[in-house]
Amino acid sequence: MTEHTPKRPDILLLCDCAGSMRLDDEPLLAASGADRLVRCTEACGRDLDMVARALGEGRRVILACEQEAPRFTTLAEELAESGAEVAEARFVDIRDRAGWSDEGTATAKQAALLAEAALPRPFTPMMDVTSPGTCFVIGGEAALEAAARLADDLAVTVLLTEAPDFAVPDGRFDVVRGRLRRAEGGFGRFTVTIDDFAEARRSGRGPLGFSSPRGRVASECDIILDLSGDKPLFPAPHKRDGYLRADPRDRAALERALGDARALVGTFEKPLYIRFEADLCAHARAGQTGCTRCLDVCPTGAISPDGDHVRIDPLICAGCGECAAVCPSGAASYDDPPTDFLFRRLVTLRTAYAEAAAGCGEKRPPRLLVHDAEHGAEMIRLSARFGRGLPADVIPLSVNNVEGFGHAEMLAALGTGFAEVLVFLTPRTAPAVPEREKALAEAILAEKGLGRIRFLAPATPDELEEALRETGPEAAIGTNVIPMGRRRDAVRTISQALHGDEAAPLPLPEGAPYGAVVVNEEACTLCLACVSLCPAGALGDNPDKPQLRFQESACLQCGICEAACPEDAISLAPRMATGREALRWRVLKEEEPFACISCGKPFGVRSTIERISEQLAGKHWMFADDARVKLIQMCDDCRVRAQYHGENSPFRLGTPHRPRTTEDYLEGDAPDEPPTRH
Repeated sequence: MTEHTPKRPDILLLCDCAGSMRLDDEPLLAASGADRLVRCTEACGRDLDMVARALGEGRRVILACEQEAPRFTTLAEELAESGAEVAEARFVDIRDRAGWSDEGTATAKQAALLAEAALPRPFTPMMDVTSPGTCFVIGGEAALEAAARLADDLAVTVLLTEAPDFAVPDGRFDVVRGRLRRAEGGFGRFTVTIDDFAEARRSGRGPLGFSSPRGRVASECDIILDLSGDKPLFPAPHKRDGYLRADPRDRAALERALGDARALVGTFEKPLYIRFEADLCAHARAGQTGCTRCLDVCPTGAISPDGDHVRIDPLICAGCGECAAVCPSGAASYDDPPTDFLFRRLVTLRTAYAEAAAGCGEKRPPRLLVHDAEHGAEMIRLSARFGRGLPADVIPLSVNNVEGFGHAEMLAALGTGFAEVLVFLTPRTAPAVPEREKALAEAILAEKGLGRIRFLAPATPDELEEALRETGPEAAIGTNVIPMGRRRDAVRTISQALHGDEAAPLPLPEGAPYGAVVVNEEACTLCLACVSLCPAGALGDNPDKPQLRFQESACLQCGICEAACPEDAISLAPRMATGREALRWRVLKEEEPFACISCGKPFGVRSTIERISEQLAGKHWMFADDARVKLIQMCDDCRVRAQYHGENSPFRLGTPHRPRTTEDYLEGDAPDEPPTRH
């Protein structure tokens, strides 16, 4: 995997921000992995030359100041233009997150944040999105005014929802009337469909007139500016790139929308947030629908069925990560950054905190505060600058969206040694998926996890401080678990470490992606339709005997087997088996094989063949005589021989001619004419 940053920085630059925070140099230098420390008091001011010298050495640098990152980046660019070999620089905030606090020193937390900053970061896959600037504006009089202001920068078409009395033609943009039937797509590739489409007439006296409606018309655009004041055209409209919406009566919102529209021209890089592996998807098989978890939770409608799997439209995907949080197989996994990198961040934070805490006397186990990079990060900054700041045992973890921090990540944090997981919900966070993932994590933790996962939704920095001052658990429930592999693998590793091999299976909430398949043995006929359709290979047969086998660790609880069973003999039981039995095959249904009446070879299921023979013998015209019924009781090889070589078989080819030998000629038995094969 290609990485953004080197594995080890050479220089650590620490600034105590005009003496406003305490720094312990030695443990922080050790945590960063740097060779040398540069210590200053005002890196953005009188000590700026120290920063310049560090950057100009051509060595890799961690600068423990995120606030002035733009200033330092500009400085590095100026040094590069002058011919200097400029270092790779990484910025990390240990001031707002770990320095400014009413608890004084927070060396262990600062060490953890520096160690995390030194981790090599994987590249985020990107796609180019090109927008020439075709803008579709919807609304009434406000839409015409907006179009007039945008016309010099964008190619504008206005769909009037109402015709102003004194509107006049404007040659700089197009005006149409009609009823917007549908809007689809995303930034750079929207498609709008209009019923009763009518174009504005540019000629003639009086107010703006229109041609006669001419049916349905579809058109493409790059940007949609919705000033209709009606309900949004898309679900989760704030997550749809290129869709701008403002109340036409709100002048400030209107001005922001116009400015945003002008900025959406050019070629942009859009992250490919989700990696999708279609082969792992358990959506459907052979027309039987199974897992629909991602379809049910996607807030933007970026996911749609596509045969046996689903399809994710990268133009619509907003990167919330909810699909990755609920995907049972790992077919949809977060890639900005990948889940395994998040696991490495958790382990690094916990390990560095523990090592530094041993030297500075910090007794409390760390707590993890998961927050987004915008609202949550700003709330933390405000609390640090004007309030009490974060407690010394609360380590902040910035993620793109907290909705994607699912049960696997919660369990990974607790398993690596965090005493508590605190998830900061923003005003725009859709709580349904986080609540469900929290319930699943708590069910897997059972009684061990009481009170260890909390959701915070503070409206002010004061409320955040109050919530964080609540006393957390005195000890962690795990310290030595290292989550690895896919999310599913990490969950099983952690649950086994917490509960052991001998624990009884843990009951889980309905819809959980772990569980067992329960078979009604009386109803099951061992047709094995479930085996052929199971997308995870959790159900299997036995080539040597009639058996239906099951491996619980592989089961996704997708429901395809339940839907496909012709006898309705299968049901699902959500649970978590923590022991090694979950990794072994066990028999769900077994019967005696039937012995071929011709060769004696075992084949098929005895009860099934006997039942079919009884039901068809003498009751169906094709099985009116015993010879036909016996065909059912033969193996494949014997059945073919009986069909093709029976005395009255329509497929019979006749008796093969006996080869002539020398004895035939000596004894005078050879025919004068060569026989004809019949």
